Amino acid sequence: MRKFIILLLLVGIGGGGFYYAKYLRAEPEPSFRLAEVERDDLLITISASGTLEPEDIVDVGAQVVGPIKEFGQDSRAETDPKYKGKLVDYNSVVKKGDLLAQIDPALFQATFDQAQASVNRAKADLLQAQAQVAQTEAEFERAKRLREIKLSSVSALSQRPGQPPSPTTIKGISDADFILAEANYKVAVASEAIAKAAIEQAEATLSSARTNLDYTTITSPVDGTIIERRVNIGQTVVASLNAPSLFFIAEDLTRMEIWIQVNEADIGRLKTGMPIEFSVDAFPGETFHGEVTEIRLNAEMKQHVVIYYVIATTDNSDLRLLPYLSAHVKFHVDKREDALLVPNSALRYTPRPELITEAPQHTSASGVDDEHASEKLDAEAGDADEPSADEGEPRRVWVRRGHKVYPVDVLVGVSDGVKSEILAGDLEPGMELVLGENLEDTTPEATNPLAPPRLRGKKKQKKE
Repeated sequence: MRKFIILLLLVGIGGGGFYYAKYLRAEPEPSFRLAEVERDDLLITISASGTLEPEDIVDVGAQVVGPIKEFGQDSRAETDPKYKGKLVDYNSVVKKGDLLAQIDPALFQATFDQAQASVNRAKADLLQAQAQVAQTEAEFERAKRLREIKLSSVSALSQRPGQPPSPTTIKGISDADFILAEANYKVAVASEAIAKAAIEQAEATLSSARTNLDYTTITSPVDGTIIERRVNIGQTVVASLNAPSLFFIAEDLTRMEIWIQVNEADIGRLKTGMPIEFSVDAFPGETFHGEVTEIRLNAEMKQHVVIYYVIATTDNSDLRLLPYLSAHVKFHVDKREDALLVPNSALRYTPRPELITEAPQHTSASGVDDEHASEKLDAEAGDADEPSADEGEPRRVWVRRGHKVYPVDVLVGVSDGVKSEILAGDLEPGMELVLGENLEDTTPEATNPLAPPRLRGKKKQKKE
């Protein structure tokens, strides 16, 4: 009987130990975060931000000082009755030559009229000077003829011997009268020249007055849409060294520009003609497309970073995109078609030693320098940074095999920041790569000392 009791105790102790070891003290099997190897296209992009701008903006200003008297009419009134009587304003459509605003012309009209009168006076003075020239010219011609008669008389009398010429016998004009006639003629000619110059001066003043008068009528220099009106009726515009801006006119809104700010670290990878895609907050979930048309050479320093401006254009035939929207831009730098892809997080995972198992017999890191790859992986073990995008960089990923993992050495190509291209290595689409482990919650739980122990092993199996 005693032997039987001892046997029962030994069996109970052994069974209890087995139960405790298997259920109460069993370590939970690891739970992996997994991702499959894919074969897909990989698009390499550079992200930046920009602003939508009209392709051509005309800043219409004023050249003269004066109050705004009136505005012109919206040109859409010609075809749409609902715009009849509508004055030019924000979003108004205008044609080249249409009236935008009229500055009060009263002062400039008076100046013009005064200049016109000055021209008329100068022309009248010219007519008077020309008449004076004609009169003095005739008198001078008569004086010359009389002078010739006098010279002839003196010559005839001087030929008579013993009879000196007497003043009473000499016919003609005196020298003083001749000199006076000649001087009067020359003064008249000079006065005519002065009158002609006065006309030119008056006409120049008239032209300036006409120009200033024309400046009071502000017309549209192009066909386009007014995107900003900066004056109101009755407001006085003051033109000094710089012409004040009155209207901003976008010449063509069916094509838009995106002014993109690009970091100096990325500018070297961009080129004209490169496609882009962008989104705007006004249309969430939609993607628009365009291409780079200009890389500007002037740079700006913003917060100790050198920024270049890159200009891209996009079609806006439907006029949905509005000026000055913020754009989130991606430059299409490179594209790899039908590439073998793995998540970047799979390249950063390093398993615990107890989880590592041998690879299947058919698996080998073909095409990779194992010694070099091993040294690089040891140096980067535990590194949480993004992997380098240098092509041909040896790295290591871990493939799930049951509750264990085995390594596969690969050559990594380019990356889009989320996935990387695999150039060489024994990976196939559909293989499960380990990204990390789901850690158990180590927070102590409140337990009931009267309740049976928690069967961790059973719960883990149920969870899986």
